[in-house]
Amino acid sequence: MQHTPSNGTRSPSVLQAATPLVVLIIMLASSVYLFGEDSSYGPNQIALWIAAGVAIAIGFYNHFSWEQIEDGIKEGISVALGALLIILAVGSLIGTWLLAGTVPSMIYYGLELLDPSWFYAASALMCGIISLAIGSSWTTAATIGVALMGVAAGMGLSPAITAGAVVSGAYFGDKMSPLSDTTNLAPAVAGTELFAHIRYMALTAGPGFAITLIIFLILGFNADTSVSLLQLEKMQLELQNTFNIGWLMLVPLLVLLYLAATRKPALPTVFFGALLGGLWAVIFQPEMISKLAEGDDSYVATLKIVWLALTDGVKIETSSADLNDLLSGGGMSSMLNTVWLILSAMTFGAIMEKLGLLQRLVAGILGYVKSVGSLIGATLFTCFGANVLTADQYMAIVLPGRMYREEFERRGLDPRVLSRTLEDSATLTSALIPWNTCGAFMMGALGVSPWIYAPFAFFNWITPLIALFYGYTGIKILRLEQTAKPTTA
Repeated sequence: MQHTPSNGTRSPSVLQAATPLVVLIIMLASSVYLFGEDSSYGPNQIALWIAAGVAIAIGFYNHFSWEQIEDGIKEGISVALGALLIILAVGSLIGTWLLAGTVPSMIYYGLELLDPSWFYAASALMCGIISLAIGSSWTTAATIGVALMGVAAGMGLSPAITAGAVVSGAYFGDKMSPLSDTTNLAPAVAGTELFAHIRYMALTAGPGFAITLIIFLILGFNADTSVSLLQLEKMQLELQNTFNIGWLMLVPLLVLLYLAATRKPALPTVFFGALLGGLWAVIFQPEMISKLAEGDDSYVATLKIVWLALTDGVKIETSSADLNDLLSGGGMSSMLNTVWLILSAMTFGAIMEKLGLLQRLVAGILGYVKSVGSLIGATLFTCFGANVLTADQYMAIVLPGRMYREEFERRGLDPRVLSRTLEDSATLTSALIPWNTCGAFMMGALGVSPWIYAPFAFFNWITPLIALFYGYTGIKILRLEQTAKPTTA
């Protein structure tokens, strides 16, 4: 029999809570089957809307009014507004950095310094170091990651494996950085201290990243590349003939990294980087601007080209079709599909939370928890499920953290066990889900769908497996009686 809250609405049953999720899984599977890689460009959004409609019908059955549901949708979408604005700003940044020669210069020097035999491992390590320094997987992927994708294309290497290496490194650094918002959020939710949390996370993230680098080294040694040194030199020459290439072109990148490292707000930092790219284009790429303006060197024509780079990106023409694809893109408009996907996903997640369907699923899971291993496994699974259902890594940290904190305390586990588990799943698996804000962002920045790169984002799924192994074996599982002060190292 269902409990009837005082406000007249009924609590959902397990069947009711599971029904929208089952519908969503069926619809998404059908979308991928019918549309393949294009499923994220419309079909997945429709799947999310249909599943949301099923959830709304269940809400009406349980006596929720449309006004209550609508309020829940507004609250849920508001959580993602900051991320959506950053995504749009990154679109502008990519557009002006292409026009300014910043991305082409990174590609040029990358082709000069990197070798195909260790490129994948070097890419993961490079992204890990930068993300650790600035605390942002998104900024790392949208800057260094974009350049590495270009270098991989120049070497004839797999874009899927390269994207997996970028995501693996970016999320390792993000996870271990005290500057990261998720790294600060997880211990706050669990009730522990930031640096104690980071040191404890190293026990799973360290081995996970080491294994990841070894796998990428093996893949690099066995990489099938048909690109010769002569072809790489030809691409570098084409870049030199198209842009003014030089270390000065990297100034917008260095400024952005500095602002991020000094913990300036993400949105103004990224958009300032985009505007700086536009200024750099005017100063250092007048020939390219003149070419795009069809020979018009007036100030009005220059302003128009830079403005269009911010809004619609750029389209560069060279003698190489592959290079044309690599150097064309960006602009806020290029991110509109990503915004559409995130809004659809957040709507579905907000409805599920408002109607109590998500909480009911978690309550059902907790009934099967018997051991510490199964509790950690349930938390990992719930965080992943929250990433799927709410499409937002912050919600995937906060909701399970709130729901499981009491159970971790009841079993005498140190709060660091919960905070580490939240990060090992909620933070890392968010980039593997195409309709999650993180997965959608990575797809927009790197140009590769999570459906394609997820198998190669080794760090993001090996680390949760290590956490699960620790849980069932009891390795590195802290208990309150082992520490006089559980919130310190």
